Amino acid sequence: MKVPFNALTPGEDAADIKAAVERVVASGWFVLGPEVEAFESEFAAASRVPHAVGVGNGTDAIFLILRALDIGKGDEVITSPLSAAFSALAIMMSGARPVFADIDGERLTLDPRATEAAITSRTRAIMPVHLYGQAADMEAFEAIASRHGLALVEDAAQAQLATAAGRPVGSVGIAAATSFYPTKNLGALGDGGAVLTRDEGLASRVKRLRNGGQARRYHHEEAGVNTRLDELQAAILRAKLRFLPSWTARRRTIAARFRSALISGSVLVPRECDPGHVYHLFPVLTGHRDRFQTHMAAAGVETLIHYPLPLTRQPSLAPASPAVCPVADRVCSEVVSLPMYPALREDQVVAVADGAATFRP
Repeated sequence: MKVPFNALTPGEDAADIKAAVERVVASGWFVLGPEVEAFESEFAAASRVPHAVGVGNGTDAIFLILRALDIGKGDEVITSPLSAAFSALAIMMSGARPVFADIDGERLTLDPRATEAAITSRTRAIMPVHLYGQAADMEAFEAIASRHGLALVEDAAQAQLATAAGRPVGSVGIAAATSFYPTKNLGALGDGGAVLTRDEGLASRVKRLRNGGQARRYHHEEAGVNTRLDELQAAILRAKLRFLPSWTARRRTIAARFRSALISGSVLVPRECDPGHVYHLFPVLTGHRDRFQTHMAAAGVETLIHYPLPLTRQPSLAPASPAVCPVADRVCSEVVSLPMYPALREDQVVAVADGAATFRP
């Protein structure tokens, strides 16, 4: 029995993807055309927000939200130290400084109390990261943002279709960024991203900024960038989108199996703090990570680490003079991700669960 960490080749969606690619090739239209417009409408509806704007990748989605909010040089954005580095790098792309507040040790997302303590006169926005598929405590962040007059921006790259206390991610803050990197719950066959928002004006400005600041062809109202979701990826995402609800249900079923198997085991499973969790990843914590990974490899199960270093200890982010975040330091030294994807067969689910449950330090 071999259980790879992920499986990215098309499966039940293969025929739909092939038809989508052939449709675009036959059309001869490859950038910002009807497929992008249709996907934006369909993804917004699935996400239960009025507006979605397709862009080149999730990093650019964050950057464009900050640009659209006129956040830049001299400003600060508070975010989580436990995330892919692109979250904070996008803030730096805008010219603003990422400020890291520590994480909640149970939810593994940005800690509201630590966030409020980190607010200064330069703070313009709070950007929680909905990590591993679980939403951050958005009710708390909404209250903090309101008290201090700050923008609330959601990094929802790992949380497509997730909810926060029953509210769709992307509908709580002013806007949310998501990614369609191939490993995501809704992944393209290449790069892609989107901005979700309830604000029509912000959506319009992001559309302009993604295309060089053009209000109409060859008329550039402001200095934008070039980051457009292409027609092929949009068509592929449309084909895959109809499977996303069932894939999400499958992830939740697998997660429940893992939780049940590990309830009395030697590894700690982070708590499901919100039933809207969509299980992009399934992390566990152990103080004996190397031994655990060796044990799982012997059982034929591939594991990965998300993430081995907190952003506060990444050399590329040293210019931000990050504060020490001890909870994030500890979690990054203990976290291991188990295989979690809808195409896992039942025997593979059993192999992963049994392997993790039989680990003894």
